[in-house]
Amino acid sequence: MSESSSSTTELSVLGRFALFVRQVVAELRKVIWPTRKELIAYTVVVLVFVAAMAGIVAVLDYVFTQGVLAIFG
Repeated sequence: MSESSSSTTELSVLGRFALFVRQVVAELRKVIWPTRKELIAYTVVVLVFVAAMAGIVAVLDYVFTQGVLAIFG
């Protein structure tokens, strides 16, 4: 190999994995984690949204089913 190659290409598989883990840990330390109150609020918002979308899809499914049955009997 040439002397100008980066040090990451010269690491073994285990060395690259260790470097990856160190980088992941370093990035996770930068994360601003939500508080318990924020987490509960976000979870409720997501559950309400999913329930609303499921309701809309169920209603549309019912309407289209009735339309198809009315047309094709």
